[in-house]
Amino acid sequence: MLKDSLIECGAIKFGKFILTSGKESKYYVDIKQASTNPKVLKEIAIEMSKLMVDDNIDLLAGMELGAVPLAVALSLETNIPYVIIRKEKPGHGTGKQLVGSVQPGQNVLVVEDVATTGGSVVKALDALRAQELNVDKVIVVVDREEGAAENLKDQNIQLIPLVKASDLK
Repeated sequence: MLKDSLIECGAIKFGKFILTSGKESKYYVDIKQASTNPKVLKEIAIEMSKLMVDDNIDLLAGMELGAVPLAVALSLETNIPYVIIRKEKPGHGTGKQLVGSVQPGQNVLVVEDVATTGGSVVKALDALRAQELNVDKVIVVVDREEGAAENLKDQNIQLIPLVKASDLK
């Protein structure tokens, strides 16, 4: 079970942490501990692929840094190409925020490591929609259940977690 794998690999830590959202938390979900472990990363990709059976997905997308290994693993599992979403447009090279090949009108599935309020996902959605890509679903490894699902619903996005924070406690 994925929840057990996350605990066993040390991805769930307890203490005092400040999250990306700025909130303070008594626990931290370090998906990088999981995504650098080939066995757990493969398990995540398999679980995500099970949620895509009836979807018409042309492209996968993951925000740098945490979601990139997830997008790569899911791409290898499904043979669907992926793009990397940079947090900011670079001031060098092509200056593009999306790394990879995209065509307007493609259907994109966003993968995310951890969702708290959904702020990072909204930034990813903005970058994808600016390229006229269609997104209606995000699969996240862990939903901290602190507002992300509700905030994304306002954007017409369905958040689908593999694990919920309430499953970890």
